Amino acid sequence: MKQTGRPVSPHVSIYAFPIAAISSITNRVTGIMLAFGAAGLGSIEIVAGPGSALSLMQTIGSQGFFIAAPAKFAVSFPLVYHYAGACRHFAWDYFPDYLTNPDTEKSSYALMGGAATVSGIMMFL
Repeated sequence: MKQTGRPVSPHVSIYAFPIAAISSITNRVTGIMLAFGAAGLGSIEIVAGPGSALSLMQTIGSQGFFIAAPAKFAVSFPLVYHYAGACRHFAWDYFPDYLTNPDTEKSSYALMGGAATVSGIMMFL
C-alpha cells in the first residue's frame, strides 16, 4: 500500500459469492462426489467380490430411518443436482437468451430448491 498509494484489496472471505457462483461450484462438487461414489462401489466389487456393493447398500437400507434416510439423501442429492444442472446448461446452450444475470440467479435458486426437494422426497422411498 505504501509503494503504490492504493489500498490493499480485502480478502475474498469478506465478499459474498453470487448464487450463480455457488451453484456452479456445487455442480462441480456433486460431479466429483458422483465420481468418487462410483469408484468406491467399483472398488468394493473388485475387492470383495460380485454382489458385495449391493449387500452393503441393503445393509445400510435396513438400519432404520435415521441411518437409511441420510444415506439416501447423500446419494440422491448429488445425482439429482448434477443431472438438473446439466439440463440447465443444455437449455442455456440452445436458448442463450436465458443466460442473463436475473435469469441465472432465478434458475440457480430453482435448481438448489428443486434438487433439495426431490432428494428430500427420495429419502422416504
